[in-house]
Amino acid sequence: MPSLVTSQARELQHLNMDTENKKKTKDRGGNLKSRLQCRSSHAANTEGLCFEEMSQWSHSLERLLSSKYGMKIFQAFLKSEFSDENIEFWLMCEDYKKINSSFRMSSRAKKIFKRYIQAEAPREINIDHRTREIIRRNIKAPTTVCFDDAQRIVYGLMERDSYPRFLKSDIYQALMDSTSEEVKV
Repeated sequence: MPSLVTSQARELQHLNMDTENKKKTKDRGGNLKSRLQCRSSHAANTEGLCFEEMSQWSHSLERLLSSKYGMKIFQAFLKSEFSDENIEFWLMCEDYKKINSSFRMSSRAKKIFKRYIQAEAPREINIDHRTREIIRRNIKAPTTVCFDDAQRIVYGLMERDSYPRFLKSDIYQALMDSTSEEVKV
């Protein structure tokens, strides 16, 4: 009986701690927009994130992804929309292409396939059945290009869907406003 009472007390304590943490997070500006605003103004002052760099992000998804800050902010945006599997997959493929060891390449190809490609994968990306089957065959003897078709599809989805939403988002607009004010000063 003491263990039941103890476990209930612990559970209540955890619930209270969770509630307090949520309040603290809310008080600190726990939403993504306010967190990014704080980070962007801090980064702009200390690490070189500037209006010119951020305005380049609106020219193309490629420019956004080639920026260290742009990549991180875009990832955070996608995560806030529960659609970060595409950028996660795309980045995994970029890293995969740099592997030199055939053993590591084979191991990583199987992991990528299980996590993103196979039907009902935990982080399944939106690709057609034909591409999925081609990759299934390709990973039996993996090369640096075995995920290229899927990566191209995912990039296209991000470019047509996620990227325009990001540019119209309150997050991006707030970042642009905060850095443009610093340029005026």
